[in-house]
Amino acid sequence: MTIPAPFARYQGEVLPDWIDANGHMNLAYYVVLFDYATDALFDALDIGLGYKDRTNNGTFAVETHILYERELLLGERVYVTTQILGADAKRLHLAHEMMTGAGGERAAAQELMYLHIDLAKRRASPFPADARRRVAGAVAAHAALPRPAWVGRHIAMPHEIASLRSQ
Repeated sequence: MTIPAPFARYQGEVLPDWIDANGHMNLAYYVVLFDYATDALFDALDIGLGYKDRTNNGTFAVETHILYERELLLGERVYVTTQILGADAKRLHLAHEMMTGAGGERAAAQELMYLHIDLAKRRASPFPADARRRVAGAVAAHAALPRPAWVGRHIAMPHEIASLRSQ
């Protein structure tokens, strides 16, 4: 199995119901589009819905960080590229970038950590050997990609602003 590096098989469009009072796509729908991109990757890795149905295993997102960089308007087309940053026996670390279809500008980026879950026990469990091999192959395919500079960021106030609270 060959996984493109980066993985870029998801495209979407900003729908009317997704527009908020500010006239642009509501922040929640960036997550929806990123989730659809994750579904496409997981299907390609055979750890998606079919895998869940066969094995009663799945994945849960346990942490996510999103950077909103450009507003998206009604009808705009986007595509999402995904980089697999790493994996171990139970975890999968991803980075998504949402690009505008017209100009190729980055509209948002998302970093996620997933856990492999035994759905009967509702507990983290190791990937079975065959799934682990597929995931490891994809990690290897993405290993040569440069690590995005925004990965691993955290939210914080600049020190000067934070110190204003104490005055």
